[in-house]
Amino acid sequence: MARNREFNEQEAIAKAMDVFWKKGYNGASIRDLTDAMQINSSSLYNSIGDKHQLFIKCIRNYTESRVKEAENRVAKAKSPLKAIVNFINDSVNAILYSSNSCLAIKTSFELAATDKEVQEILKNDTDHTHKLLTSMVKKAMESEEINNETDAETMADFIVNSLTGWHESYILHQNPVRIKKMAKFLIQQISQ
Repeated sequence: MARNREFNEQEAIAKAMDVFWKKGYNGASIRDLTDAMQINSSSLYNSIGDKHQLFIKCIRNYTESRVKEAENRVAKAKSPLKAIVNFINDSVNAILYSSNSCLAIKTSFELAATDKEVQEILKNDTDHTHKLLTSMVKKAMESEEINNETDAETMADFIVNSLTGWHESYILHQNPVRIKKMAKFLIQQISQ
């Protein structure tokens, strides 16, 4: 009986995530995934499970790393408004200069309507982002960097939905100037 090849699961998940990023969940075959992960299909099934279980690990890994990264960036900002501006600019840079679009947004359109487990992971990710932005807006209001008549939750919704729209716009139009102008406009609206 042949022995299954041992592998580093975190590295394998990162490689699988790249495949899902490029091909989407439905476009990625088991062969695509195992080739990228450099394992055989029995190793995948024995250690991680099926394609869906692998995808769940990938999307969880992606959203959890985004949360940590965003929290770290916010903690380093010089002011609450600067944290919001940095968050927006980081999103613009990811849209324009990342080799892949946002995996969470891509997955939302492909699977969230039909896959409850994926929907829950993405909902938690969006809820966390919304909570983080709401907190930053409230702090910016307290420090009088943002008009204190602003509704913090609505502002957070506006920012999150703007970023989602920018991803779609860039995928369709590939126009970096358009994205930068929208970001500048959003920052101006927040700062009034």
